[in-house]
Amino acid sequence: MRIDLNCDLGESFGNYTIGQDEDVLQLVSSANIACGYHAGDHNVMKKTVRLAAEAGVGLGAHPGLPDLGGFGRRYIEVQPEDVYNMVVYQIGALEAFVRIEGERLQHVKPHGALFNMASKDRAIADAIARAVKDVDESLILFGLAGSELVMAGREHGLTVAREVFADRSYQPDGTLTPRTEPGAVIEDEDEVTERVLRMIREGVVTASDGSEVALEPDTICVHGDGPKALAFVSNLRKCLQEAGVQVRKVGER
Repeated sequence: MRIDLNCDLGESFGNYTIGQDEDVLQLVSSANIACGYHAGDHNVMKKTVRLAAEAGVGLGAHPGLPDLGGFGRRYIEVQPEDVYNMVVYQIGALEAFVRIEGERLQHVKPHGALFNMASKDRAIADAIARAVKDVDESLILFGLAGSELVMAGREHGLTVAREVFADRSYQPDGTLTPRTEPGAVIEDEDEVTERVLRMIREGVVTASDGSEVALEPDTICVHGDGPKALAFVSNLRKCLQEAGVQVRKVGER
């Protein structure tokens, strides 16, 4: 069994440090690097790309809504054409830093509210998929397993990676429980490990109402910005290895 382990990184900016990027990069196989809209800045982008390249992980752009104050998690009314342009802009910015390091961009994963919007709204999903294809059709599009974004990516001929979340609870329709609701984030490490292994082995996860949601994961998202993030990711990686699951970049053999 193989699975990609991805993490949102490069979310510091100015004098503010968020996450433990350098340490987390030793445990994951793909990095989603903030592009300056919801988090990150030009200095952080350059540094994070270099650290990720040195760690040998897959380099990904992590475009979000222009909402630094809300960390890209607040819903903003945007038109599909606006989404297309902001995604192109952010991919292009990160790709420049990637090229400077002599590396190649592997994937694109929308962030926060933009990710959630694209999971349900086909017009938003289509705008993101078009943007990725127009920039570089070889890029892998990360989207919530079973979502509109995954379907839009396939329709545009992109390689897609179906993503599941280690520490987030699910709704019966397969979407993530909003962070504003109780139980949206799972903090018990044993519960997280059990859920992740079940998703990999059986292709199902138990939703908030007790129902079973079918999914086929290609990549698992872990978050690196919490106070216990490093210990959390380290424990999950160890448990995956003990269960015979190899952590590899998407598409890597």
